[in-house]
Amino acid sequence: MDSFTATAARMPSLERRIADDPSGFRILTGERPTGALHLGHHFGTIRERVRLQELGVETFVILADYQVITDRDASDGVAANVRSAILDYLAAGLDPEHTTIFTHSAVPELNQLVLPFLSLVSEAELHRNPTVKAEHAASGRSLSGLLLTYPVHQAADILFCKGTLVPVGKDNLPHVEITRLIARRFNERYAEVFPEPEALVTETPELPGLDGRKMSKSYGNAISLSMTADETAALIRRTPTDSERLITFDPERRPGVSGLLQAAAACLGTTPERVAEEVGAAGSSGLKTLATEAVNGFLAGHRSRRAELAQEPGLVDDVLRRGNARARSIADATLREVRSAMGMGYANV
Repeated sequence: MDSFTATAARMPSLERRIADDPSGFRILTGERPTGALHLGHHFGTIRERVRLQELGVETFVILADYQVITDRDASDGVAANVRSAILDYLAAGLDPEHTTIFTHSAVPELNQLVLPFLSLVSEAELHRNPTVKAEHAASGRSLSGLLLTYPVHQAADILFCKGTLVPVGKDNLPHVEITRLIARRFNERYAEVFPEPEALVTETPELPGLDGRKMSKSYGNAISLSMTADETAALIRRTPTDSERLITFDPERRPGVSGLLQAAAACLGTTPERVAEEVGAAGSSGLKTLATEAVNGFLAGHRSRRAELAQEPGLVDDVLRRGNARARSIADATLREVRSAMGMGYANV
């Protein structure tokens, strides 16, 4: 049994434990603010965060601005992306009273944990990480030190607050495994400081872009949560499809048609096959009309709340200020524990 299958098999038991004692868990999740959050983020991560928050699980959401430059030369647009993401979080239902939203760069104590953590992993272990290998291959660039050590930085993100749950898809499971390894090695070498976090495998499959490829702003195939209804309609109209009248779900042969079917199905709470049956022989025009109505109908409430929140002066700054302050306080306490465990308590004076 592979690692992902074994982890997924444990999910029913883990979900029962969370339901029985939500206050006994602390979740760390987040993303790199490389662009506007889109429909894939909503179904893949944001909806799950809101669910866990409402169950009573203490939640931390990191906007990993430092990690934007793991595979690019500049950090253009990061400030705007951070602010946009916070508006989307709030509109989706994340509550700053129960969820700590913060940025990587504002918590230097967190980043100081990377140094001792680097001593706990080998170069070979870092090179074996599948995400590092995939992102390096996709970048077409030489492997930077930041990208190579990306898993260690993520371990610091998780462990600074002693996170015990990390929602992941199949591709991200190795990051949790190396975090568990770092926590275990630190505890064995120095003292029991860190819990070994558990992966919480989300059931939502990855939502592809409208053209069937990975949903990405760079591909122009992503429906951003901040788009207007008209912008969404225009993007869907531009999606390349084919001339076949009968609409069928066939991701390999008909990627554009299938991408639209999946977007509509996610928003309607059904399957792509059922959406295809509903469109029938209405062709791509009928499919695009249905997809536009489904997506705009689904996002209408989010967009309305987002617009109202955007009119509140100082709201985003206040959320970020409070989140950063809380994250720094927790990171400082953890760093003091780490220093003491390593015999460097004099640094805490």
